[in-house]
Amino acid sequence: MSSFQHPSEVKNEQLIPDEETLYDFKEIIVKTEEEIDEWRRQEQKDTADSTKGKTQLKTPPDQNIQTAEKPFLCTTCGKSYSRKSVLRRHMRTHTGERPYTCVTCEKRFSHKSLLTIHTRIHTGEKPYSCKLCGKRYSERNGLTYHMRTHTGEKPFTCFKCAKSFGHKNVLRRHMRTHTGEKPFSCITCARSFSHKSLLISHMRTHTGEKPYSCKTCGKRFGERTSLNYHLKTHTGEGLFSCVICEKAFIKRYDLTRHMRTHTGEKPFSCVTCGKTFCQKGNLIYHMRTHTGERPYPCKLCEKRFTSGSSLTVHMRTHTGEKPLSCTTCEKRFTSGSGLSYHMKTHTRENNCIKTS
Repeated sequence: MSSFQHPSEVKNEQLIPDEETLYDFKEIIVKTEEEIDEWRRQEQKDTADSTKGKTQLKTPPDQNIQTAEKPFLCTTCGKSYSRKSVLRRHMRTHTGERPYTCVTCEKRFSHKSLLTIHTRIHTGEKPYSCKLCGKRYSERNGLTYHMRTHTGEKPFTCFKCAKSFGHKNVLRRHMRTHTGEKPFSCITCARSFSHKSLLISHMRTHTGEKPYSCKTCGKRFGERTSLNYHLKTHTGEGLFSCVICEKAFIKRYDLTRHMRTHTGEKPFSCVTCGKTFCQKGNLIYHMRTHTGERPYPCKLCEKRFTSGSSLTVHMRTHTGEKPLSCTTCEKRFTSGSGLSYHMKTHTRENNCIKTS
């Protein structure tokens, strides 16, 4: 099986962790050290759990008991640890200390291992590779979970619908589809999400941040998955082609959506007025004409908009940016609609010349 590799991925060295780097963590933003401790406890159970057949989420054991095996006690919350260094790291959950700083973006971390994982975002380093398909990962745990795609192992089962998963965190996220819980809220537009990564991706619609760049053409993306899809345009691998017009797409969903231009199918309907749409996003946008929702506010004048694109165009009234230009007279405009209206002046001029 062929796979696209960056030059930085060719080298595959065995990393020997120091005392600080005893664990690999998921590449997520961790709010507190308590979350790190919880993650550790859950991961230490994974190996034992997976050998006992399919399992469900279990409540972590109470650690608020000082024993001979855990002689180091936190005087703030009463939690005990087996090593003084672990207690010292735990204390940062109370003090808020983040002594490790990224030299590239100056982001700060409470843990050296978290900084190590974070720096791989900038370097692109992926030292762990799958021996079966060659796919590479920045963390050992990422490789461990990936191997289950080859073995088919799914040791974590939802007790409500019996659906199984290869990753305990995926089961946790799945459970929110049953509970409806959306614990992560955007501080800009108050929109809520069931998963922290969805909130992080959403926030980039407000900040414009695009941390993932293509090594081939330099194009930047707000999400890693978008970059992975884009890479297919360079490699040509995994494209989905329309059997009617042979147009190719990097996502299967885009092909499905494109097919509706041939079939005329409009499967998404408004429950208020019955209007139908070929895309779910168009229905969501349309629903705001009924609800009056305007989730995109301007931070400069507090004016609100129904879509991110409308906010982007509005921001140009503050910045003075005019990125669109007329190919005939080079006059510049802030929006596509303004340019389209202007182009008609040239069309009318040409018609007048022909009739005179």
